[in-house]
Amino acid sequence: MTDKSVILGRPARRNVGADSRTTGATHGNLSEQEIVNAALRVIHQDGLEKLSMRRLSRELGVSAMAPYYYVTDKHELLDLVATAALGGITAPEPGPDWTERLRNLIDQIDERLSTYPGLGEVLLDRMLRSQRHLVALVMDILFDAGFTDRNVYCAYATIHTYLYGRSGVTTQDPRVPDPSVLPESIARATAHIDRIHGHDVYRFGVATLIAGLKAQLDRQGETQHE
Repeated sequence: MTDKSVILGRPARRNVGADSRTTGATHGNLSEQEIVNAALRVIHQDGLEKLSMRRLSRELGVSAMAPYYYVTDKHELLDLVATAALGGITAPEPGPDWTERLRNLIDQIDERLSTYPGLGEVLLDRMLRSQRHLVALVMDILFDAGFTDRNVYCAYATIHTYLYGRSGVTTQDPRVPDPSVLPESIARATAHIDRIHGHDVYRFGVATLIAGLKAQLDRQGETQHE
């Protein structure tokens, strides 16, 4: 069962004593984009739990206080990362085929995840805090398709977990042991792994996800007419 904290996010702390920080796109030689990229590098290399303001300053090669001109703490830093990385995602054009609209939106999100390694780990539990409009775009499509309130939540949770959770799986080392020491089913399934790429797995996963949602929508309709 998906824990609600995965979907609804966790409450963030605020450093109320840092209101005098300078805001803007740059401060001296340090840009907002540099901060975002450095944070994502730390997450990609060491994991989200290792990211701290002090670790970020080391990655940037600046004083420990320099990042505070932009963000008050780690939580605000992660919101900045999410907002910067997902900027530019647009609502799909209205149309009768909800599956094409959903696929378009999922593809836009995945493109950002591919561009920014480590972003999925940030977004897995922070979407409703910093990216409510994006959550709403997905849910609007599901409501338009005819899902009930309850099933919209369940459908979104499934999409959310696939999109943002899969990054932790696809970055694993794909090498497998000698086939002679593997169970037959694993040996057969992994025999051609060198010719299977990330986009192949992604396309298969999205097609399976949308087919499953369509089946659930059909089942919902049958239940309502019983």
